[in-house]
Amino acid sequence: MAKEKEMEVKNLLTKTEFQLLCENFGITEDQFTWQTNIYYDTPEFSIRKKQASLRTREKNDSFELTLKQKADIGKWETNQTISRADVERLKEWNELPEGEVKSQLIQLFSKLPSPIESFGSLQTKRAKIPYQTGTLFLDHSVYLDKEDFEIEIEGESMEEVERLLHALLSQYDIPKRNTKSKIKRFFTRLQELQQSTE
Repeated sequence: MAKEKEMEVKNLLTKTEFQLLCENFGITEDQFTWQTNIYYDTPEFSIRKKQASLRTREKNDSFELTLKQKADIGKWETNQTISRADVERLKEWNELPEGEVKSQLIQLFSKLPSPIESFGSLQTKRAKIPYQTGTLFLDHSVYLDKEDFEIEIEGESMEEVERLLHALLSQYDIPKRNTKSKIKRFFTRLQELQQSTE
């Protein structure tokens, strides 16, 4: 499994905007698939402090471990196929499986950060379609008693995906919104909930 450059832009949507786009692109309910992300970090958020993120993703009974790292343009993404048993060991015993992701983490920190703990999960109902020169995703995510909707476009370059998103938002009169990644939205909500119980 390779380390690859990820070129994507995203924009939060209202439920009405999400439904409008589904309707206009002819996306039906059976085109959506569910995926579950589980997010990990150390108790001191060492990974986030390095502008990186670590997650497992379950989709169609397959599992993937992903480390995302900031790049000059876009993000570096290291993906590794793992087993359900690997996910359980990581959740229960903080045991990271051997492979590319562990190697990248060691390279990032000079040693493996410890302990790596699960902070919870985010479920996304996702539709994916080819769109001009890129790929368009429509996501409905549910996490920590919250839900949100977003559009994401992936392509070969940041210039390309930004141009595609700008044109699409203009076409449907959808405002450009400052949109954080799912993991950042998850941890922001986690922080809000922790503060409300203090």
